[in-house]
Amino acid sequence: MRDTYEDFKAEILKMTHIDLNAYKEQQMKRRIDSLINKNGIKGYPAYVDALKTRTEVFDEFINYITINVSEFYRNPDQWKLLDEQFLPDLIKRFGRNLKVWSAACSTGDEPYSLVMAFSKHMPMSNIRIFATDLDKTVMGKAKVGLYNEKSIAGVPPEFKKKYFTQVGPSYQISDEIKSHVTFREHNLLKDKYDTNYDFIVCRNVLIYFTEEAKAEVFKKFSDSLKIGGLLFIGSTEQIMKYKEIGLKRENSFYYRKVE
Repeated sequence: MRDTYEDFKAEILKMTHIDLNAYKEQQMKRRIDSLINKNGIKGYPAYVDALKTRTEVFDEFINYITINVSEFYRNPDQWKLLDEQFLPDLIKRFGRNLKVWSAACSTGDEPYSLVMAFSKHMPMSNIRIFATDLDKTVMGKAKVGLYNEKSIAGVPPEFKKKYFTQVGPSYQISDEIKSHVTFREHNLLKDKYDTNYDFIVCRNVLIYFTEEAKAEVFKKFSDSLKIGGLLFIGSTEQIMKYKEIGLKRENSFYYRKVE
């Protein structure tokens, strides 16, 4: 292969099904070039060879290019709205056996936050969260469920006391919470989306995508929701043409699927 970024992107697409064209190029290229330099590798062809032959280099690459900044109850005001307004409304509309998807779930902070938030409104036996990410490494971390103090700073005190155990400087989330989340690998830009969701959460991930890729993903989220279902997005994101894809803006970060 030639030593160009375009050729590198084509190789990565063949190897991983991750389309780097969907990410903002200047930002992503800078991240990748930094990683190549860090490993002391000269040029894209040599780096591709390393990705194909060295498991640790490949795992590092996947972990590095995917955005894994996450924390429990991120943007507390939005979780308060979920608790006081939107979750009671969803239960009123659809009952307590809600179909919920935490997309691009990273290290599990978000789906585990959902389990705790839902537990205030329904028995634990009713709660089932589907959580997906394209990075198997971070999902592995999610399944372990070990977090630093900063990650759990936003957890309500009663949940922190009930569901976390301190292990040295870290905090282990309880098996009870973990048992209500099912993790699976999923690429938002390539894989098929399941349907009939009551609630989809995807926050602070799409800001790294191009406008075209964002529009495609938001349309697929809308298609995956039931009529009356909700999409919860991040504080750094907005859906520009939400009416065109069948959504109604309920709040800056909550959108409802309409007829």
